[in-house]
Amino acid sequence: MSRNKSKKVPEYITERITIEKLVPGGQGLATLSDGENSGKKVFLWNALPGEIATRIQLTKNKSTYAEGIVLDFEKPSPHRIPPRDDCYLSTSPWQIMTYDYELEQKHALLQEIFRQQKIDLPSQVEIAPIQTDGKDFHYRNKMEYALYFDHCDQKIHPAFRARGSHQKVIVDSSSLERPEIFQKAQQIIAELNKKHEEARRYQSLLLRANQSSEVSGGLIENHQPRPRFSLLEDAILGQTYSYSPNGFFQINLPVYEMALHEIEKEIQQETWQQEIHPATTQAQNSQQPRPRKVLDLYAGVGTIGLSVARDQDLTLVECDKPAYLEMERNCQEARRQGANVHSVLAKSEEALDYVEPEQIVIVDPPRAGCRPELLDKFLEVQPEVIIYLSCNPATQARDLKILTSPRPVTDSSTATTPDSPVYEIKKVIPFNFFPRTPHLENLVILHKKSAVNQNLKPAS
Repeated sequence: MSRNKSKKVPEYITERITIEKLVPGGQGLATLSDGENSGKKVFLWNALPGEIATRIQLTKNKSTYAEGIVLDFEKPSPHRIPPRDDCYLSTSPWQIMTYDYELEQKHALLQEIFRQQKIDLPSQVEIAPIQTDGKDFHYRNKMEYALYFDHCDQKIHPAFRARGSHQKVIVDSSSLERPEIFQKAQQIIAELNKKHEEARRYQSLLLRANQSSEVSGGLIENHQPRPRFSLLEDAILGQTYSYSPNGFFQINLPVYEMALHEIEKEIQQETWQQEIHPATTQAQNSQQPRPRKVLDLYAGVGTIGLSVARDQDLTLVECDKPAYLEMERNCQEARRQGANVHSVLAKSEEALDYVEPEQIVIVDPPRAGCRPELLDKFLEVQPEVIIYLSCNPATQARDLKILTSPRPVTDSSTATTPDSPVYEIKKVIPFNFFPRTPHLENLVILHKKSAVNQNLKPAS
């Protein structure tokens, strides 16, 4: 069921077109061949490579490309399975494929992104297999629903926005979020219906659950300040954090912990290596290492730095005031336990003075990636290790290209010097934070390049 606010008549195409491949955005790519659209590339949802679509609905038709949804096809992929949810196109459009095939496609798309950016990996480095806990449904700990008043039954229903339109699609069941979230949504909406409330009064219904199945959140009214909901608590790598349902917090904590384990392992390894020198004795090397300076940029509420580096000399930088206040609360708890932690309220690209050479830097930027001035600062100051976690491998790859490309080396002993990259990639580990969607989290660890050149190979 849906409501269409637009009077525009949908455009349908009935021709046989073959789906060539999946693209990083998650759609299937095909080429139209009939009429005025002949030769135009079209990006299609509900499409898998090798399938032959026979009827599609266009949701966008530009002069150089089109977008749409496959409605009928005559040759389904052997990897196609029935989606669990009627609303799958709104929330998780990759419900149409087997989970193994999803992992295979995500790995191939990540390789393609690296190839497009011409990123060279050292000969000993491979893109690791997609890391997953195997749970592909009921993993989201947060969901925001629209509200839709159905004139047929005179009731409010939870809804999602239809992909490619302004329609609202009624949600009778949903398999992406934790079950207690959808149950709570139904209870709240049942109360609205009991009181004969108007759906148009509300912008949305936002709910979040912790790992103990406690749910917080509620209705957000139009033209009103966002309400303050009860805080939730969760443990990550043995550390407890409080956070608001309104704020930023990872939506798939078990897989997030898997990524944090890799980051923690890297930091601990680097911390021990700084103590090991040929001139030191075995007894000296066995002593507790000195804390490393660790800078956590785009820190959110602090769950990366405080989970993996609270035993180091840690500085966390966050620009969003509500997130910073939650981070500072988490930092205060860490200080009570003896941690040497500093919190900074600032944009990461404006906190450049905190970047130092003998440092491990963690960045987890928004989808837009790192700002150019921050990348320039890295290249200027050259911290020893950069740990880059990203929810958008495309912008991450763009930034990696800048950090690993040859640049002039200044040397006072010679008039001209060869170009040399400042950083080289040591690890690439993707994580399936968002099963049944095209989205992927990717962890890349970069080390300041040593004087000895490494053999390079293209990403494969």
